[in-house]
Amino acid sequence: MVSGGALILIFILALASLFFLILFMKWEPFIALLVVAGLTGFVVGIPVAEVPAIIADGFGSTLAGVGILIGLGIMLGQLMEASGAIHKIAHTLLRLAGREKSRHAVAGTGLVVGIPLFFDAAFVILNGLIRKLSATAKVPYISLVLPLAMGLIIAYCLVVPTPAPLSVADNLGLDVGLLFVYGLIVAIPAIYVGGVLYGKFIGRSADPIVENASEEIATTNEETVTDGNHKEISTKLSFFVILLPIVLILLNTVFSLFLPNASITSFFAVTGEKNMALLISVIAAGFLLKPYFKRDINEVYSEAFKSCGLILLITGAGGAFGSVINESGIGEHLINTMQGWNLPVLILAFIFSQILRISLGSSTVALVTTASIIGPMAVELGGSPILIGLAIAAGGIGLSMPNDSGFWVVSKFAGLSVTETLKSWTIGGFIAGVTGLAAVYVLSLFSGILPGI
Repeated sequence: MVSGGALILIFILALASLFFLILFMKWEPFIALLVVAGLTGFVVGIPVAEVPAIIADGFGSTLAGVGILIGLGIMLGQLMEASGAIHKIAHTLLRLAGREKSRHAVAGTGLVVGIPLFFDAAFVILNGLIRKLSATAKVPYISLVLPLAMGLIIAYCLVVPTPAPLSVADNLGLDVGLLFVYGLIVAIPAIYVGGVLYGKFIGRSADPIVENASEEIATTNEETVTDGNHKEISTKLSFFVILLPIVLILLNTVFSLFLPNASITSFFAVTGEKNMALLISVIAAGFLLKPYFKRDINEVYSEAFKSCGLILLITGAGGAFGSVINESGIGEHLINTMQGWNLPVLILAFIFSQILRISLGSSTVALVTTASIIGPMAVELGGSPILIGLAIAAGGIGLSMPNDSGFWVVSKFAGLSVTETLKSWTIGGFIAGVTGLAAVYVLSLFSGILPGI
């Protein structure tokens, strides 16, 4: 097999090939990841007959850990969107905050809504609401768009039970409840600095064209947000549904830490197990939200299944690519080489994830692939697994480029030019990611004091 510096060259060529196939050849990431994984295995000298098995094992082991979670998480998000629960949560947070704290409210909305909904869908759904808030509160539109976008992408990368951090938790063997708590701690300063403060900064010189973007887009979004022909869901029920899986998972963690021998701990060990917590929540949502659905429930489930298929395939393929990288020795050699740069392990994890984020344009692929490569070596690297996981997640937040679908969602629906999108969304995401990494370092100062660190 190939060894030494040639492994680094092969890895760079593998990333370049992915970049070329996805961006220029317009291949689906699922196909591109599998093809490049196979070619990488052949080039490094893994016996030809073993490569398919390594790919299949990597694909299967990744989905064994997070497949059910992804499917149930997407279904819960679809049920909440179809019932109007997402809109109710957003409106409530914005109403409570008022004009002076409108940026904070928008950021909080993004963080909460980003848990059950994927970035693209959530941004499109909430954009019309942000336009209305900009007009009534007389706050520059761009300085509200950025807190929303940052809240959504940071929630997706850092806060379980979203699929990406769940994949990280599975690969590094992390407690999901603790990851939620620490992920939230890291997410808050990241959103505040990269979304609220930077959004306020760029809003000072906002382009009037940005603030008066296409009426067609605004009208479309307003129609998405409101529908007066159906019963309106209550605020309490909306928050109950979104918080139910989180509370169940946290109760499991709390009781296992502080009352490990209590009989009730066994009960929460079942109901708070991540797969079971989401299953209970989906079943509860199906019954509780049914009177508020704006379309047939079978259509809602059908849309969820379609979304699940794509995400599951990409997640599994990312794990397959990571499996080949590990088997070939590229991952170990790359980590050893980067360690030779005398960089701390948290920075190594962050940079690795950031490189994949920039190259492939997908936070999901970046987090899943990085975790699958670094996960098996977490103990050898000498850092706290949960801090390494958070650093990986922070690396997947920023530097979104035109090869990222989220880049164009923000650009088109916010009415921003490519330059303006780079200035706001791309740079803001990088600032948020670096802030998240800084927050991880602050947590590391309490190593041995805080549980799991």
